Amino acid sequence: AVVSTQSTGAVEKYPVKYEESMNTVIVQEMERFNRLCDVIKLSLVNLQKAIKGLVVMSDSLEKVAGSLMIGKVPDLWSGHSYPSLKPLGSYVNDLVARLKFLQDWFENDKPPCFWVSGFYFTQAFLTGVKQNYARKYTIPIDRLDLDFEMLPCDEIDTSPEDGAYITGLFVEGARWDKKKMALAESLPKILYDTMPVIWLKPALKLEISTEGRYVSPVYKTSARQGQLSTTGHSTNFVLAINVPTIKPQKHWVLRGTCLLCSLDD
Repeated sequence: AVVSTQSTGAVEKYPVKYEESMNTVIVQEMERFNRLCDVIKLSLVNLQKAIKGLVVMSDSLEKVAGSLMIGKVPDLWSGHSYPSLKPLGSYVNDLVARLKFLQDWFENDKPPCFWVSGFYFTQAFLTGVKQNYARKYTIPIDRLDLDFEMLPCDEIDTSPEDGAYITGLFVEGARWDKKKMALAESLPKILYDTMPVIWLKPALKLEISTEGRYVSPVYKTSARQGQLSTTGHSTNFVLAINVPTIKPQKHWVLRGTCLLCSLDD
């Protein structure tokens, strides 16, 4: 809700700049989260009024109340929300963490390492990374793609010269071996593992190699399915990341290995 009070200020503090696409990203992200917060706030206010008998308990408000009673995210919220399979309590905590991520960005300028799981529309951020590089070196953006480098750390305090550092991804169907800096078999009874800081490095498509790397799909949730939105992007699939591996690609394909932005708990 804190973000809602900053929508106008964000446009003034982060105006559209040719050399910095991230200004547009943060403004658009704040607008999306503002709409979600408005829907949540209005539904809860009206639900309180309906319980007191001040307004009619509509069908939509009754469904909201029913979902809250069983700890489920109401469909009314989900319809305006980013994809999430979390129960109500975890969803609220996750939403608060995303708002704090944006609030810190607004107050302290863009972070050295981006929490990629905190974006509403992640594809806009990825396009912004490539766009900054394309404009800096005057290269057509359609000739660029993202290459990836796994760093031997979980946090980092400095920004790269080009590209961006990201964190917040999980791997399912494998684990990340910090010693070998490569994918490895999952440990018993451990379904997910945390990925290290990843460096998104814009490069010419012809120069990117997948040799010795597993082309892993990245999904927003573990459902691994989505719908094609009006922007032409999937509502769940984000992108494919090349992850170093010692084993052949087909080994991880059979394991169903992928990267996730958020877990279900």
